[in-house]
Amino acid sequence: MRRIVLDLSFDGTNFNGWQIQKTGRTIQQVLENALSQMAKEKINITGSGRTDSGVHAIQQIAHFDYKGNMKPEQINLALHAILPDDIRVNKVIEVGNDFHARFDAFRRTYNYHIAKKRTPFNRLYKSWYPKIAFETDYLREACTYFLGEHDFSSFAKPNPDLKHYRCTLEKLELIETDDSYIFEISANRFLHNMVRRIVGCMLTLMHKRINPGKISEFLNNPQHNQVLVPTAQPQGLFLVKVEYPENSFNNEN
Repeated sequence: MRRIVLDLSFDGTNFNGWQIQKTGRTIQQVLENALSQMAKEKINITGSGRTDSGVHAIQQIAHFDYKGNMKPEQINLALHAILPDDIRVNKVIEVGNDFHARFDAFRRTYNYHIAKKRTPFNRLYKSWYPKIAFETDYLREACTYFLGEHDFSSFAKPNPDLKHYRCTLEKLELIETDDSYIFEISANRFLHNMVRRIVGCMLTLMHKRINPGKISEFLNNPQHNQVLVPTAQPQGLFLVKVEYPENSFNNEN
């Protein structure tokens, strides 16, 4: 049995997220169907993490086990012929059998895009908040409160399967361009809805003119379903990078 890694991108617009569900089209489902068709046997795939409905990925990493003889470049060509246009495999890499796409990743980075002006061309890939006046100094100060290791229960959807809600946020920056505000956020792990709730909280506090120090209260006294921590729109969220220890797999293949 061989372990194969896929480095892939997808447009999440027409998917109900990554994970297979009872109803609705998902990325995992489409990938497993394509791989099973290619291998002529049932293939299960494991991703580095789950994305929500409408969320996109510039880089997602996933692995599967395969007992066939096709080389990585042949697998890549076969998947290009089978997969729909909203999923693209960038690289196929053979790795050691101990590699795990989810548990071996030590850093994930997301970007959250907010349009300054809505157009027909950005509506699926940027969020838009026309009733909120943006104050970049406020948002940059708010970002600093999230850095470091915290219990992010206040910024996550409850999940009884989790042992804890602690994450280490290594980076949270606001980048302003001519047409967008972009939050770049990196952490060792992310919880369900975590990025969108962090952004939603900052926007809500800014709009209500509440001191950004309020964020410390949510982190020091964590509890789910905070009124001031809404979930931001999904359209602007992109998983942009998943990182692994050096030599986990060869990115040049």
